[in-house]
Amino acid sequence: MFDTRYPAEPYRIKTVETIKMNTREERLEYIKEAGYNTFLLNSEDVYIDLLTDSGTNAMSDKQWAGMMLGDEAYAGSKNWKHLESTVQELFGFKYVVPTHQGRGAENLLSRVAIKPGQYVPGNMYFTTTRYHQEANGGIFVDIIRDEAHDAQLDIPFKGDIDLNKLKALVDEVGAEQVAYVCLAITVNLAGGQPVSMKNMREVYAYCQKQGIKVFMDATRCVENAYFIKEQEEGFADKSIKDIVREQFSYADGCTMSGKKDCITNIGGFLCVNDEELFVSARELVVVFEGMPSYGGIAGRDMEAMAIGLKEAMQEEYIEHRVKQVRYLADRLVEAGVPIVRPVGGHAVFLDARAFCPHLDQSQFPAQALAAAIYVEGGVRTMERGIISAGRDKVTGKDHAPKLETVRVTIPRRVYTYRHMDLVADTIIKLYKHKEDIRGLKWAYEPKQLRFFTGRFEQI
Repeated sequence: MFDTRYPAEPYRIKTVETIKMNTREERLEYIKEAGYNTFLLNSEDVYIDLLTDSGTNAMSDKQWAGMMLGDEAYAGSKNWKHLESTVQELFGFKYVVPTHQGRGAENLLSRVAIKPGQYVPGNMYFTTTRYHQEANGGIFVDIIRDEAHDAQLDIPFKGDIDLNKLKALVDEVGAEQVAYVCLAITVNLAGGQPVSMKNMREVYAYCQKQGIKVFMDATRCVENAYFIKEQEEGFADKSIKDIVREQFSYADGCTMSGKKDCITNIGGFLCVNDEELFVSARELVVVFEGMPSYGGIAGRDMEAMAIGLKEAMQEEYIEHRVKQVRYLADRLVEAGVPIVRPVGGHAVFLDARAFCPHLDQSQFPAQALAAAIYVEGGVRTMERGIISAGRDKVTGKDHAPKLETVRVTIPRRVYTYRHMDLVADTIIKLYKHKEDIRGLKWAYEPKQLRFFTGRFEQI
């Protein structure tokens, strides 16, 4: 009998894509050709693709029907009006600027809101977010609670900002030297950890007194709302839609990758309440993305985003979404595989330090583990550790994060529980002979966002 802790899929499958498993010998050759970087594998050579949940979602019948309503006018698209009104209704912000994806919004915000030399405190960095902040002269400061860096500590809301850290920074540099607070919901690199409503409320109240703006990375805001409903007192009887709206009442704007909680394959947007920032961002979107009525997105994709964002608020959808991830995590934990706890809403993060204790961090254990998982079972995952962290721009030395992880990321509405069983079996089998995993060294190191295109050799 099916375990009632994990709800059945709240959808029926209409269209299928055939996938095939290749041989272990073939996979060994493919990963070597890819420089032991899973980003450089061809998708046709991957059996179960858990590289990312960004743009890898399965769209609904209503979204596909909406695609046929695409207004591809260069200016004034009706689909833009639908997306704009949907975002304003669900998020509550005054102004919306469309972008081709989340990093387009990060670029705009960084350019209009950061003056060179200003600090940008946030609850743990994200790769592209930090790049844009630093490329525009900002100085990132991690103000997440200390517990977030402990992979095995199983407590709720590990994504919360440590308010004392924020206050200490403001006392040290002055409020005028803080560009804005970047508050991610959820915190991807901490393991998809959510932020409590209480913490959002307290951070925003403090920042308002200091004259500091708060901008959220809202990429997985619906998943964050689910954790609040499930785990925070006073929210059990509130709808996901209402919780999402309240979250954004404690911010001055947000960046959004529509490729996640809009359940689409492309798109994003920037939201602000400040008219001056909006005007500046709207001027820049023409330079980098396209007209302010499409921002680098086709009309049909804007229609799918508007529909998908509404579907993401459905209780049945988000419960299954989070609990499918939890199912995979529970299977791994039962087998003794070390993972980051508690489990987030979009991925299971393997604790590569504990998984590969024979490898020093300088031997890139997470990168090596991701490559080994592919060879073992044709499952593509990704490194989230020292490679993703990059180098210090001043010293040139590697950032060495405490969390050295492999992200096993679940696309939305794509795979079944049986697929999760195969993934679990692959990782469990590999864990039993983990000592065979060899460390890696650089063969080619890109200067920017090196985890995407870097190449490695086995030590």
